[in-house]
Amino acid sequence: MTAAALGALLATAGCAGQSQVRSAPAATADIQAPAADAPAVAAAAPADAAEALPAAPAEAATAPDATAADAGADANAPATADTVATPAGEDDFVAIYGADAAEGGVADRFAALDPWEPMNRRVHAFNSAIDRGVMRPLARAYVKVMPGPVRTGVSNFFDNLGAPLAFGNLLLQGRPRESVETLGRFLVNTVFGIGGVFDPATKALKMHRHGADFGRTLARWGWHESRYLELPFLGPRTLRDAVGAVGDVSMAPMTYVEHDRTRLSLEALWLIDVRSGLLSLDDLRASAPDEYVLTRDAWMARRGYLVRSDRSQRDEGNEALPAYLMEDEPETSSEPSPESKPQP
Repeated sequence: MTAAALGALLATAGCAGQSQVRSAPAATADIQAPAADAPAVAAAAPADAAEALPAAPAEAATAPDATAADAGADANAPATADTVATPAGEDDFVAIYGADAAEGGVADRFAALDPWEPMNRRVHAFNSAIDRGVMRPLARAYVKVMPGPVRTGVSNFFDNLGAPLAFGNLLLQGRPRESVETLGRFLVNTVFGIGGVFDPATKALKMHRHGADFGRTLARWGWHESRYLELPFLGPRTLRDAVGAVGDVSMAPMTYVEHDRTRLSLEALWLIDVRSGLLSLDDLRASAPDEYVLTRDAWMARRGYLVRSDRSQRDEGNEALPAYLMEDEPETSSEPSPESKPQP
């Protein structure tokens, strides 16, 4: 593969970014990062592929007059679970991004961390053009040609390949329990999962998956916030994470594959696999009033949540996220349920 072709493949990061979780079939992944996390650099293994995640659920606006009328009509009515329950979408948003991201004023804070917005918008437009012309067609063809179980095996393989990178950064963050669990997952899946194609560590041993990279390690060491930066081909970052990506190269297993054709083929397959997990977000991105702002805010919110989780040591693995982001989410059938079928 030529350098130009590889560069075009790397443009998927313009839609993938970085993320801790992998997307499930028909689930959401990192909105352009936002999956997760996507690639840190061309040679880095997918530590957080899929940071592109769903945007905040829209809140229905209620007219003041209607609200007042309803309040008057129901003033004496007892409160019910339906009147006080929090929408499931809002619960999911808080689980993904943290409670801070659900509060007002967060968008202004993200805008303040984007002083290079004019430059970033130009880079974003370039990455989006590469994605539309190269990566999205490749991802669609990949999904159409490859059966679901094969794609799951490919995702498992690259997730397992990124475990040494996560292990090293968890040690640097001073989190021995998570690092030992990550190393254990890597050994179990490599030996009993046929090189990581299968995931017995999760299914049989219930071992958590922990994501980590050097950008998050730098945040753990004190570099808590940083300016937003979008790089050509590599997609959303912060200045801190761009510096951290350099450190990740030394711990990425694919860096040490000496055969150039094999290494480039693996990187290309990895990037296509990451992009295929983000296809469900294409409609959301296309309908956004400002795709750049959607991408930046969702990515920054997710990244900030991961950094805060690292600092508070409350990372519990993927099980802390909503069910639809879990690897084992069952595929929904297109057949109507028996209850929904019309009765004769």
